[in-house]
Amino acid sequence: MTPPHWQKSTYSGDASNCVNVAASTPNTIHLRESDTPDTVLTTTAERLRHLIHALKSAQ
Repeated sequence: MTPPHWQKSTYSGDASNCVNVAASTPNTIHLRESDTPDTVLTTTAERLRHLIHALKSAQ
């Protein structure tokens, strides 16, 4: 199994605490915080889209 290619979120700026994202398949998304890289949240693109939409709607 190939390890995920992690990318830093553009919203993280230059701070040391960053959100990293990786895709292992077209529909599988992995998220982690740079300060706890061993803790990984795995979800689907659709579920992540719904979460982001709900968070934006709550503002």
